[in-house]
Amino acid sequence: MSIDQLAETAQAMVAAGKGIIAIDESTNTIRKRFEAVGIESTEENRRAYREMLLTTPGLGDYISGAILYDETIRQSTRDGVPFTKVMADAGVIPGIKVDKGAMPLAGFPGELVTEGLDGLRDRLKEYAKLGARFAKWRAVITIGEDMPSGTCIEANSHALARYAALCQEQGIVPMVEPEVLMDGDHDIDTCYEVTEVTLRSLFGALYEHNVMLEGTILKASMVVPGKSCPEQASIEEVAELTLRCLKSSVPATLPGIVFLSGGQSDEAATAHLNAMNQMGPKPWPLSFSYGRAMQSAALKLWARDMSGNYAAAQQTVYARAKDNGLAALGRWKSAA
Repeated sequence: MSIDQLAETAQAMVAAGKGIIAIDESTNTIRKRFEAVGIESTEENRRAYREMLLTTPGLGDYISGAILYDETIRQSTRDGVPFTKVMADAGVIPGIKVDKGAMPLAGFPGELVTEGLDGLRDRLKEYAKLGARFAKWRAVITIGEDMPSGTCIEANSHALARYAALCQEQGIVPMVEPEVLMDGDHDIDTCYEVTEVTLRSLFGALYEHNVMLEGTILKASMVVPGKSCPEQASIEEVAELTLRCLKSSVPATLPGIVFLSGGQSDEAATAHLNAMNQMGPKPWPLSFSYGRAMQSAALKLWARDMSGNYAAAQQTVYARAKDNGLAALGRWKSAA
């Protein structure tokens, strides 16, 4: 695939007023979310839940793409229509999570490195045949005492860069996600410093691996204080520091940046995105790639009555997509 085709897909992923829905939870993660609302995590229940999400009427109005899990990209609706066809018909680009999860980094207690590079080339070939046009790889950076180490940041940047190069080799747009976790009692300035160092390391590694930035999307965490920090930040402060950090570390060549919600409340994730998009000119579009912040309300509703609340759950998904689509344009207004 040419750079022009990769760039075209990347630009479509961050089209004005649209973002990504992340429904790529591993089987273990979705089991925990199902159990929390009283649903058994069977393959059929997972399929039915993701069908509810992907067949939401009008989803393509505000959603440009969806990140799927290996199980999901192979599944179909109850009527036998492959999910990837349902998505294509709705104007939603299929994406796929390809990492194998964060594992302990040997020699560095408390730190993690994401695995999954072994056999990735062949897996990407298969995913491309199944219809995937972009992929996602998540690295995890923990803030704590003497953490993160330079080794942890470098190891994860290197893995992200190798993954990205393999994706582009197969004509798949890589979404690179170096998540700085909200866990901890660190203040917002510490998060800023760690995020800036991490992003600079990542883009250095991407350059060294000949990754074409024009065909790459960054999935970024926002600059926020730790969940246990006694001093929490205002919406404006989070937006201002996140934007400043990105401008200091992300090349303008990148087609766009999407944010993860990272454990924020639904409304906070939307409000922060909206505030950033109201803060004047930026080199790239800023949009969303939310999982929990897109799904949590709909999951609770669907879980109470899978058939009876089906339409209502879909309306909730659509409403969250619309709110975040407006926030990506800086036009969202809180109902409060």
